[in-house]
Amino acid sequence: GTGKGAEMGTLFRQGTALVVMARVDTVVLDKTGTLTKGQPELTDLRVPEGNEDRVLELIAAAEDASEHPVARAIVDAARTRGLEIRAATAFNAIPGYGVEATVQGHKVEIGADRFMRQLDYDYEALTEAAGHMADEGKTPMYAAIDGQVVAALAVADPLKEGSHQAIDALHDLGLRVALVTGDNARTARAIAQAVGIDTVLAEVLPEQKADEVKRLQSDGRRVAFVGDGINDAPALAQADVGVAIGTGTDIAIEAGDVILMSGDLRGIVNAIALSRRTLRTIRNNFIWAYAYNVALIPVAAGILFPLFKVLLSPMLAAAAMSVSSVFVVSNSLRLRRFEPSIQTAAE
Repeated sequence: GTGKGAEMGTLFRQGTALVVMARVDTVVLDKTGTLTKGQPELTDLRVPEGNEDRVLELIAAAEDASEHPVARAIVDAARTRGLEIRAATAFNAIPGYGVEATVQGHKVEIGADRFMRQLDYDYEALTEAAGHMADEGKTPMYAAIDGQVVAALAVADPLKEGSHQAIDALHDLGLRVALVTGDNARTARAIAQAVGIDTVLAEVLPEQKADEVKRLQSDGRRVAFVGDGINDAPALAQADVGVAIGTGTDIAIEAGDVILMSGDLRGIVNAIALSRRTLRTIRNNFIWAYAYNVALIPVAAGILFPLFKVLLSPMLAAAAMSVSSVFVVSNSLRLRRFEPSIQTAAE
């Protein structure tokens, strides 16, 4: 089973993962880089007052020190407009909230609505615009300069090819699919509806992902968590089976029990189908081996001699034992003919 998985681009790091994968009933997907490409683009910038280019210039300068994909999207948009990105000082990233920095003497803060609430800033004038962005499946944010919220902006991260197909196939396997994301609830629901996801876990901070997995497990769920980022590592370790995207970070790959080498989400469908087939083969082998031995060991011990004067010679007993082994091996080799139920990009 593990060998066939490797041929399909799915690495089972240990046999236990193959068995547990067959028994999962819930698949939890991280959003960025797992369900989506992890290559967001700035799609909206709403600046009610002031110069839009000047605001974007300050925002991009603050974000330039960040390695987050959203930050790169903002910086790339500013460069596309030909804006000058100056060096920022006192940069600070607050995971799950946003960033702050000083640019040309201005205090610049960019982040989610919860970041603005934490700072106790008034952003009500822009909530309607941000809400429309969220309803379109975009990730809305706010920007404040010198303590005043001056802009609402949004980035959109396109879905990976095959994401919708993968979720439909998971449903066909009888699995429940959940989405976990730091995005606000409106954005998360819009994305979930677009691809048919059952459960939405929104506004989850990076350090809370493992807690959400634990909560599902406490409800009796067997959970497979799929993620690719550094902050997914605790959730990958907490899940019954951690599935890491092979194109993600080294830390996530190290924490995963199963690695999807191509990064195609459809690979998890094939991994679950293969694990179920393998477990079924193991059960068949056990049933055959136990039934065969229960039937023939008494014969070899002479149970038929008192009635029929029949004894099984040691040579025939050894041959009969070999038949059992040949059957088990041959039945297992049938897994070589396993065909993926869904084609991935790597195939």
